[in-house]
Amino acid sequence: MLRLPSRRVRRRVALGLVALLAAWWWVATRLERRAIARQDPRPEAAAALPDRADRERLMEVVRYLADPALEGRRTGSAGGRRARAFVLERFRELGLEPFAGSFEHPFSFVHHSIRGLVSPRRPFRTVYEGAANVLGTLPGTAAGLPAFVVSAHYDHLGVRGGRVYPGADDNASGVAVLLAAAEVLARHPPRHPTIFAAFDAEEQGTRGSEQFVAALGDARARVAIAVNFDMLSRNDRNEIFAAGAWRTPWLAALLDEVQARSAVRLLRGHDKPLWRAGGVEDWTGSSDHGPFAEAGVPYLYLGVEDHADYHRPTDTPDRIDPEFLDRVAETAIELLLTLDARL
Repeated sequence: MLRLPSRRVRRRVALGLVALLAAWWWVATRLERRAIARQDPRPEAAAALPDRADRERLMEVVRYLADPALEGRRTGSAGGRRARAFVLERFRELGLEPFAGSFEHPFSFVHHSIRGLVSPRRPFRTVYEGAANVLGTLPGTAAGLPAFVVSAHYDHLGVRGGRVYPGADDNASGVAVLLAAAEVLARHPPRHPTIFAAFDAEEQGTRGSEQFVAALGDARARVAIAVNFDMLSRNDRNEIFAAGAWRTPWLAALLDEVQARSAVRLLRGHDKPLWRAGGVEDWTGSSDHGPFAEAGVPYLYLGVEDHADYHRPTDTPDRIDPEFLDRVAETAIELLLTLDARL
């Protein structure tokens, strides 16, 4: 008759496994933090751009989108529609062409909230009918090259508990940089056709980018890279992370080239899975680059690590660092120019 190990033995084995997992987690986290720290990029004076980003214009965009009058730009709300109209009008002013015949691409979806199961103030199931992506394009000057997608989400959390969540850093800052990049590339046309995407419903689970990638169908094979901007305006250490090079190693050399002309510390990281990086969070699915990554499209995600005002009513324009946002905008534009020249 087969005898099972005693309860004491099973408990010791279980405790041993827990200890091994804890040790692995600690070591993996420590090694990844060391790998990030060892990069130690040295910011130079400024990016060698044909046109510099306009700091005041960047802040004008942030102030408009994060104004309390837009009530946090929740998907389907009046404030969300005003934000969308603002971006659409800027696309037109910059001379972008509509994508697939239109700037506006509506979609609908059903969102299920786990909190709605326990909170009487929040519904479990919400149908969103008024969502829409804003898509503009620049044709490439070289024939036959695959497209770039450059994106930022314009929605935020809206009003909760009677308080407005303005979303200045998340993600009015990303939209500001998206528009600044479109302005520079419109004046200096890229070799690759470039799609500028202001996605809706990122806060509901990257719904806008999911819809866009799904609509591309087989054409997604003609996307060379997706570059996503989300939270670009606050960091006390003058650091911005570029996630994606671990999954697409040839991007590392291009990022190093951009760093040589950048006035911020451009760090690679936050793109490794749990088993490799431990407690250093993997951002692969955290924003609108996620659906592209899932579809096998190379991506780069520019963003800062979370700060004290992340997803809070205190994420307001007065807490943004305009000089840092300006430096990040120039780095982002330099990244797009370098990708366009090298790929």
